[in-house]
Amino acid sequence: MDIEEKLARIGISGTLCRLYLAAAAPGGASVTDVAARAGLPRTTAHDGLVRLEAEGLVRFVDRGRRRFVVAQDPGVLLERLEARRQMLDDVMPALRSLYYHHSGRPSVRFHPGAEGIRTALWDTLSGGDAMLRATLSMRELMVEPGLQEMERYLKERARRGVWLRVIRSEHRDDAPIWPSSEEEKRELRYAPPEHNIAMTSYIYGNKVCIISSARESYGLIIDSAEFAAHQATLFDALWGVSRPA
Repeated sequence: MDIEEKLARIGISGTLCRLYLAAAAPGGASVTDVAARAGLPRTTAHDGLVRLEAEGLVRFVDRGRRRFVVAQDPGVLLERLEARRQMLDDVMPALRSLYYHHSGRPSVRFHPGAEGIRTALWDTLSGGDAMLRATLSMRELMVEPGLQEMERYLKERARRGVWLRVIRSEHRDDAPIWPSSEEEKRELRYAPPEHNIAMTSYIYGNKVCIISSARESYGLIIDSAEFAAHQATLFDALWGVSRPA
């Protein structure tokens, strides 16, 4: 397999391949010379070189009245590939969720570690819901994601006008914060003493978010209309027997 075939396999084919190879001369070459080497009209060559510049494979250098093209280190291809892979990793959970949502199939996303907990927490604001149902264990949340991150999240939720209906276990509240508040759009109830709320969960749209303790350290998002409806029914039953704070 020659170099042109290999470049074609990574998306640099045809005109772009000919232009990149023509620009690879030491010290660069003028746009006119590159076009001649590639056997292309100057206008076509210029348009293709602009695309290669956007890919980071060439750069333009003005020398007097002439514009030269300098080929860049091909290692930039590896850097851009890694960047694209990272972007794909970031967007893949949302794409899968969209796919399963439209196909009617449930999906489960597991997010490990402290970063996974933050990802799962902030996903609860992604659906545009007017109200969230939640059980919160303050003791665990003070460790991960921590008070500072929780305060950022709570302010953003209130800013978006999203109400929180929340149940907590009073004996697990380590600080006198997050009470019922019209301004912060929060309604708090305490579960009966025999019910120990030791994990955090959110019900929003067709999703349920579960946030573990720092010891197990994960965030879990279940995208299932039936499961979310089931959890909402259980929440409403517990809400009915819980004490307004």
